Amino acid sequence: MAIASRIMSCGDYFLRLLARRDYSVNELLKKGREKGFEQSEIAEAIDAVQQKGYQSDIRVVNSIINSSKGQYGKAALKRKCLEKGIAADVFEQVWMEQTESDSTESLSELKAKVMRKYKLSSFQYIDPKTKAKLLNYLQYRGFNPFEVLDQWKNEEEEAEAF
Repeated sequence: MAIASRIMSCGDYFLRLLARRDYSVNELLKKGREKGFEQSEIAEAIDAVQQKGYQSDIRVVNSIINSSKGQYGKAALKRKCLEKGIAADVFEQVWMEQTESDSTESLSELKAKVMRKYKLSSFQYIDPKTKAKLLNYLQYRGFNPFEVLDQWKNEEEEAEAF
């Protein structure tokens, strides 16, 4: 097997990897180094797959955001992208594009889920033990729990005003 891997060029190796799933540039660099390819060969291969449209960090970020919608918030998804070596500004750009239309929809779905999970009828009066669980739940998923909870309380107050 070692002979077969040496025969394969870096570009062919990256194409095999990208055929299975999207990889960030940083992940491809790491994989290329692990396989023992020269730095210049790795750079050429990455440039080639990017020019052909087979690799895109923006597509990787889109995939991460779409696969985790409703489960995790911005902070958790950003951390996941940073772990893959994707620049924070690339994540922010994609996040802004995606959340312009989706933010109110996903938060309302999360609100309904939280109300079912913790058997809440209102966010105005929550006992301290349940509130602590709720805050931990939101924070674990990468949301700012106090902002989200305040937003839900304000929504309820506005609904009651009408």
